[in-house]
Amino acid sequence: MDLDFRVLAVLAPIILAASWAVFNIGRAAIGQIQEFLNREA
Repeated sequence: MDLDFRVLAVLAPIILAASWAVFNIGRAAIGQIQEFLNREA
């Protein structure tokens, strides 16, 4: 079963945007956790 190119063309930007958002949120969360741990120490 070959994936239709149109489906890929629609999903690719959505997946790209979602992964970019997860990357940025994760980076911010890690920064906040490190800041919290530094404040506790």
